Amino acid sequence: MADAKVIPFDEDRPRRRSSPARRVRVAPEAPLAPVAEPVAEPVVEAAPERVEAGDGWDRRIAGGLAFLRRRITGEYEVDDFGYDKELTDQVLMSLMRPLYDKYFRVEVKGIENIPKEGGALIVANHSGTLPLDGLMLQVAVHDQHPAQRHLRLLAADLVFMLPVVNELARKAGHTLACAEDAQRLLEAGELVGVMPEGFKGIGKPFGERYKLQRFGRGGFVSTALRAGTPIVPCSIVGAEEIYPMIGNSKTLARLLGIPYFPITPTFPLLGPLGAVPLPTKWTIQFGEPIPTDGYAAEAAEDPMLMFNLTDQVREQIQHTLYKLLVQRRSVFF
Repeated sequence: MADAKVIPFDEDRPRRRSSPARRVRVAPEAPLAPVAEPVAEPVVEAAPERVEAGDGWDRRIAGGLAFLRRRITGEYEVDDFGYDKELTDQVLMSLMRPLYDKYFRVEVKGIENIPKEGGALIVANHSGTLPLDGLMLQVAVHDQHPAQRHLRLLAADLVFMLPVVNELARKAGHTLACAEDAQRLLEAGELVGVMPEGFKGIGKPFGERYKLQRFGRGGFVSTALRAGTPIVPCSIVGAEEIYPMIGNSKTLARLLGIPYFPITPTFPLLGPLGAVPLPTKWTIQFGEPIPTDGYAAEAAEDPMLMFNLTDQVREQIQHTLYKLLVQRRSVFF
């Protein structure tokens, strides 16, 4: 893929003009007088060249046009999973960043626990009625990590059945939540994110907020053991309150073919306006990684080991959630 070329313009360098030599006439009959030393003329430095404010906009416009040209001509790359790094960095991240910075005001802790390079599996709690926590987690890893790493989220089948969401999820690096895809990404040195609670976590009632649901059968532990990558527990506080789910219309859920149909204080009462999330204050904390490279190759087939590691990850996330809730001053501040 041919990258757009930026042609640098050399700055005009100011040239100092030498003053013409002065001629001193001495009359032959006059006695010689002591010649005074010439006084050096002050050197006036040239003022630094002013950078016009429009130059930055010109570069942005040129970069935007080059981006559009690559999209139209197809001169961009995607990996085997459909991940489009350029589109994610320049468009999708830019769209999610105001929500992350200004609306939810996400605070990140423990980012140093994510490896600087190589594969790692980030395991987080899931909540919020709509999966905004996964998107904010993706922005947090990219913007706060010194290496600006990208998080490849494992998503449920329903995500890839929706018309527009399917394409956007693929472009953003999400892939199907299956062991084969996760292992390929981990062995390729990628950061993989998984939320084992699934729909049980994201669709739980408001009265059960911050109480972790069952973590499945521990398939994520088996995948990490096979790839030999560390497991990084992650706790997210603030997402539970964006859509307080006080009811669930199972009849509508069956008709629409979705796991649940949420009823909140504002939805569906206020219609589309009720879909606006509450501006809660978020905290995302990454715990100490749990290494898996010290186990034997057949450890991935040991059900007791998988159960113990799964329970260890779950307990660490739950304990951190309670600790963050105690430290929180307010839901919104």
